[in-house]
Amino acid sequence: MDKFVLASGNKGKLKEFSEIFSQYGVEVLPQSQFNVEEVPETGTTFVENAIIKARHAAEVTGLAAIADDSGLEVDLLDGQPGIYSARYAGEDASSVDNYEKLLQALKENKKGRTARFQCILVYMRHAKDPTPIICQASWEGQIGFEVKGDNGHGYDPIFIPAEHQCTAAELSSEEKNRLSHRGKAMSLLIDAMQKQGILI
Repeated sequence: MDKFVLASGNKGKLKEFSEIFSQYGVEVLPQSQFNVEEVPETGTTFVENAIIKARHAAEVTGLAAIADDSGLEVDLLDGQPGIYSARYAGEDASSVDNYEKLLQALKENKKGRTARFQCILVYMRHAKDPTPIICQASWEGQIGFEVKGDNGHGYDPIFIPAEHQCTAAELSSEEKNRLSHRGKAMSLLIDAMQKQGILI
């Protein structure tokens, strides 16, 4: 069975990636299994940070690596929180701290609250891979006025997808995976890996 390392310690992401790749006879292992420490995300874009994480995991483990970098862009805030989505309210901020800070930043604005989730997925065959596979997808919507729903994480309770009247945290997991930025980016990655003969 082929093995990839996932450059993340996030259990939810590991479950998601494992379920998808097991259909292709691929085992996805968390980087924590190899004592890979988190690498500083010093890039200024989602793409740079995903590459930094994938390269680091591939270098330490000697395996092909997959990394994802994702976040929320709010047009009114010039794309913030962007790459700082997970630490918008500070280094040790919780999801609640982050979305409360965002709601506060938009408090005076009653319209023009358009936003989108972005996801970049990177696959590196090895640490020196000069042409990693890079897939990008987004999920358009707007920021709501109040917190709703408990089926989600991050900014889901305040993000209203363009095709819905409810927040992402009020959707079923199946519906969210079908529509979300990560779900779409994952489909693109699978297609690209099949075209290159990495997956059969």
